[in-house]
Amino acid sequence: MGEKVTKSLEEKKAKVLMKLRGYKQLKKKEYKNAIGYFVKTQQGKAIVYCIPSQGTVGVAFINQLIKTMQEEELERGVVVTSGRYTQAAKKKARKGGIELIPRIFPAFNIFDHELVPKHEILPPDEREKLLAKYRVQPYQLPRIRTSDPAVKAIGAVAGDVVKIIRDSVTAGEYIAYRYVVDG
Repeated sequence: MGEKVTKSLEEKKAKVLMKLRGYKQLKKKEYKNAIGYFVKTQQGKAIVYCIPSQGTVGVAFINQLIKTMQEEELERGVVVTSGRYTQAAKKKARKGGIELIPRIFPAFNIFDHELVPKHEILPPDEREKLLAKYRVQPYQLPRIRTSDPAVKAIGAVAGDVVKIIRDSVTAGEYIAYRYVVDG
């Protein structure tokens, strides 16, 4: 009989995150108190660091991740945990280019739900065409926060423009654009 593989909640969240963002897994490495998924992104290589713990994630975890990123020559890091983050860890992560996924991040694909429209980050060339067409600056577009679950799922950061595609009974398809702001 085959061996049953059980994944932690954090690993499930990491797999969903990697799928939604289009990350390609290169390898998986287990550490003393975490699991690292090395992935290829559109911008380069990154690590998705899963900490299967309900406890608090402090600076020690962030320092461990920064050291791993330097050794493996990675540009970005993402931390997935069900625990909380200390203020010092948040500050250190921001300086180190590490994204902290909130513990409320779902372990399923939110875009599978019929009421959640498709979201995508506009590439720079499309963004410029959009702004020129409507003769606006990005900050003049309606806003969406970085804390929005859909924005977190696709990996948009402050300053990005997100294209939201909704199905419409009358128009067939309705497209809206939102400027991503901190929050």
